Amino acid sequence: MKPDQLYQELIDLADRLQITVSEQNLKTSGIKVKSGFCKVKGQNLFVMDKHKSIHEKIRILAAQLADIPHEDIYIVPAVRDLLDKTVAK
Repeated sequence: MKPDQLYQELIDLADRLQITVSEQNLKTSGIKVKSGFCKVKGQNLFVMDKHKSIHEKIRILAAQLADIPHEDIYIVPAVRDLLDKTVAK
């Protein structure tokens, strides 16, 4: 699977887990911040630095999603393998 497709599958999985992924320009925030998970007004949000490489975005988002129970959701095999490898680390 191509990196862009893999990243989109991870975003789709996050959506099914009721997590909104938002890519933002974190360099303009004026404070030192990193990509990560937060809760805003009761909604789950994952803020991704849009300046990260696609491979880094995949690694960051996969690490976050691997920790969330997802066994009851259909996930394409390539994404499931990635999440399983991420958990194993």
